Amino acid sequence: MSAPTPLPGKPVRGSSTGRPVMALLDLLGRRGTLRLLWELRDGHPQSFRLLRASADAISPSVLNDRLKELREARLVELGEGGYLLTASGAGLLRHLKPLSRWADDWAVESNPPFCD
Repeated sequence: MSAPTPLPGKPVRGSSTGRPVMALLDLLGRRGTLRLLWELRDGHPQSFRLLRASADAISPSVLNDRLKELREARLVELGEGGYLLTASGAGLLRHLKPLSRWADDWAVESNPPFCD
């Protein structure tokens, strides 16, 4: 049985009060969550099967759990054509872009070999 979906106002890892930022970090820190959000970034609905294939063949049970959590958190919805980001989910990705830019700068500064 998976842990409850991290939501603001409910106890989460690192916060007994469920501070919103802690709830978000708990949700995003779960295996496969960021990858699923990334795979849905273009706004085109994707089926469960397509998401599984594009997310490095994540196990069906983990994929199902993550999609359930993301739907409960109102970041993803299931439409007729498949799963897609809600307006809130798309907004979250826009806010993560500066973090991605920072990570790119960090990679250059620390000069590790990496693949984009």
